[in-house]
Amino acid sequence: MSENQTVERIRSTGALGFGAAPIGNLYRAVPDAEALDAVETAWQQGIRHFDTAPHYGLGLAERRLGQVLSGKPRDSYLLSSKVGRLLRPNPAPGGRDTEGFDVPDDLTRIYDYTRDGVLRSIEESLVRLNTDRLDVVYIHDPDEHWDEAVAGAVPALSELRDQGVIGAYGAGMNQSAMLERFVREADVDVVMLAGRYTLLEQAAAGNLISACRERGVGIVDVGVFNSGLLSKDRPAPDATYNYAPAPPEMLERANALADLAEKHDTTLPAVALAFPYREPAVAAIVLGMRTAEQVEQNVALSGAAIPEQFWADAAALGFIR
Repeated sequence: MSENQTVERIRSTGALGFGAAPIGNLYRAVPDAEALDAVETAWQQGIRHFDTAPHYGLGLAERRLGQVLSGKPRDSYLLSSKVGRLLRPNPAPGGRDTEGFDVPDDLTRIYDYTRDGVLRSIEESLVRLNTDRLDVVYIHDPDEHWDEAVAGAVPALSELRDQGVIGAYGAGMNQSAMLERFVREADVDVVMLAGRYTLLEQAAAGNLISACRERGVGIVDVGVFNSGLLSKDRPAPDATYNYAPAPPEMLERANALADLAEKHDTTLPAVALAFPYREPAVAAIVLGMRTAEQVEQNVALSGAAIPEQFWADAAALGFIR
């Protein structure tokens, strides 16, 4: 699949994608019925883009997602997962996962960006997802593994794409600098950028966006609420940013943006969700969703009309470029 075809396919699924990390019990346990209801509600609300990873709940998110999607027409939705962490039996289980997911630690993650690791990871994801193919595969968080990823994962995924085994591939990270390297030095179709291109934060993504524009690579933007700081009409004093307590300067900036949104009869989360789409390289936004109620709220937010004057005022005040 060519770069333009990949981006077009992602765009065709709609403005909003379902991120499955929360139904992998991110930070807290979610009952099976509630998690499955969230996925089914996403489907009923018209969402056709679903993203997951083995990392999310040690495979739980993939299994839950597959339980619902395996009953849907396979050609009617886009499914992405990730490679780089193999799940293997924990030699000393008996507690809970230590990487943010409320699941038993009967499995452990093994970082592996080699060709064999990629092939095994995809094969195992297909089993958990109960599907026959992945539309997009992301190299997951290769921050400390550039050499291994470029020598192993990149050629393996290029070959699988050329053979039609997967539809497209790219990399997903919380930083923009290495993603720019993937765009310029590897034949990726799309990148997943977490938290670095938001209403609060844009400077770091400038070079990546330029590279994506030049090479026709799409951006799937995630973490657009900056781990919670932009998710409420008015930021809470204990709001988080980058998964830690928000620094005072960021809290002040978010409150100023909330004031501006209120002035224009809209809300902070609505403008935070609308902002990335002002960049043509952004093909989609994926939001993590835990419950049916969150799905419905996010779908409503994604359809909110933002006055053009809000953007003009935000630029004049230096909030956006």
